Amino acid sequence: MTISRSMLAASELPIYNGVSMARITLVSDAALAERALAALLAAPAIGFDTESKPTFLKGEISTGPHLVQLATDEHVYLFPVVVAANHDVLRQILAAQNVLKVGFGLGNDRSALRSRLGIELANVLDLGEALRGPGHRGTVGAKVAVAHYFGQKFQKSKKVGTSNWASARLNERQLLYAANDAHVALQIYRAWLRDPERLAQAAPAPAI
Repeated sequence: MTISRSMLAASELPIYNGVSMARITLVSDAALAERALAALLAAPAIGFDTESKPTFLKGEISTGPHLVQLATDEHVYLFPVVVAANHDVLRQILAAQNVLKVGFGLGNDRSALRSRLGIELANVLDLGEALRGPGHRGTVGAKVAVAHYFGQKFQKSKKVGTSNWASARLNERQLLYAANDAHVALQIYRAWLRDPERLAQAAPAPAI
């Protein structure tokens, strides 16, 4: 990845559209949780992210995550942590060894899910680390990855990103923001698997 954040900000790339509300389910009861469980466990790889209500005061400890987002290619399921029926379903999915969870910047999610819900993440790929090229400092973000693989601009509102994710009623902008964070990770993972450079590096050396 050689695209810098400043280059991306100055670019005039077309907008990455992402998923629509029709492809998003807010998992608010046990029946929806069971349907989501079946769909997500049937997928070999899913997009994964979490959202937490931000902390603003010095020394304030986060009580998040407040929302967990899991995406298949076709649909995104948003799990409010306040819904008790979601806890066991999330535990089954996130601890499943046969389902790969892919996302960006997952460093804090493992400890947060363990402390808040007693969930041990298994079979997780942090694309921010996987996409980092030689000499690249830090991790790669979703915006840079979308520009690199799709030639598009992935828009993320800072106002929405720092909004109250613990709210009992998430608005449409929050739902779209959260859903696309998880869904775009899965789409980037698909593109990365097809990346000629990655395939060349993974290929065995020719016999001499």
